[in-house]
Amino acid sequence: MKLFGLAGWSGSGKTTLVVKLLPLLIRRGVRVSTMKHAHHGFDVDQRGKDSFAHREAGATEVLVSSANRWALMHENRGMPEARLEDLVRHMTPVDLLIVEGFKAHAHDKLEIYRHANGKPLMAPGDPYIVAVASDVPIGPIGGGRDRPNLDLNDVEGIAQFILRHCQLEKAA
Repeated sequence: MKLFGLAGWSGSGKTTLVVKLLPLLIRRGVRVSTMKHAHHGFDVDQRGKDSFAHREAGATEVLVSSANRWALMHENRGMPEARLEDLVRHMTPVDLLIVEGFKAHAHDKLEIYRHANGKPLMAPGDPYIVAVASDVPIGPIGGGRDRPNLDLNDVEGIAQFILRHCQLEKAA
């Protein structure tokens, strides 16, 4: 399973890009899953549901299953946040796992950059950023090596870059 990340500051358009990339990659025959790093207070469960009551009562893990889907909720209960490597082990193998967020983790990723955010580029300080997708031309990225600057609006071109970088062109 190939792992490729999208990193960027909040509001840069990571989720928007993932949602546009998925149908393009799937149409090319690539089996894709995604993983998203969320803020600390997120919750997929709701008060009043049995699964919520199970967690509130102290269960470390609660798995909810139906004919349509299943979801596993794991409570850290004071333990450190799970590492990306550990989370990947829970995923069913596919051709490509797109990881949104986890920007401090050591894996190949595409930086999503929006000039209007007013934030600095991450790429010069992150050797795992292999290219930048930007809404404006940004010139040389720096950081000691040449990295492509992709047009953030060219989703087809970004999909092709990811397939080429992950050596999945045969699936396309």
